[in-house]
Amino acid sequence: MRYFFLAYALIALLVVGIFGLRGQKFSKPPLRIFPDMDQQDKLKAQKPSDFFADGQGDRLPVAQTFPRGFNPDGETSIGGIPEYEFSGGTGYYHSGHVGDYFGSGMPGELQLNAESAAELIRRGEERYGIYCAVCHGASGDGLGITANYGVPGIANLQLPAFNTETYPDGRLFNTITNGKGMMSGYGYNIPVRDRWAIIAYVRTLQAAKTPTQ
Repeated sequence: MRYFFLAYALIALLVVGIFGLRGQKFSKPPLRIFPDMDQQDKLKAQKPSDFFADGQGDRLPVAQTFPRGFNPDGETSIGGIPEYEFSGGTGYYHSGHVGDYFGSGMPGELQLNAESAAELIRRGEERYGIYCAVCHGASGDGLGITANYGVPGIANLQLPAFNTETYPDGRLFNTITNGKGMMSGYGYNIPVRDRWAIIAYVRTLQAAKTPTQ
């Protein structure tokens, strides 16, 4: 008898779903189990908007900013950073590659010494905190805040698989630039020098976790 009522309920739901609610109009928004992006918080071009005081949706660029590729004549920097730092240049510094392989070590273009290396690591700590820690965690263990929301596949940079021997610096640079798996690339957001700064800081985090004898 129990199965009879279950089958009856399922058939009734199917009949109501197929025939009972078609063609009717309601004053209230429909209940959407799967929204499928039907309603989005976006503004179409040249449409008015009550969000802004002047009622116009189109906004002028923020003062002192402009899109990449539209620099004023003669300008070669973006926010004080040389534009080539965001471009796809060649060589190890810009690509992480040495020929057909990933290289390792800091590029000569950084012109590092004891003082500038320490400054590069400090810069890397800052940039890592902005771009990377939210997923990879403050210590690189993959337990950033996104892990609390079930985001899968976050790399634990403290594992041996990401050491210099198995995951060269150039490969890490390539991953930051182009992304991997669910991680988007940051080539358009992080200048080349800052990418190397982040790598230097990640190697510092790994060294700090390596037991000493």
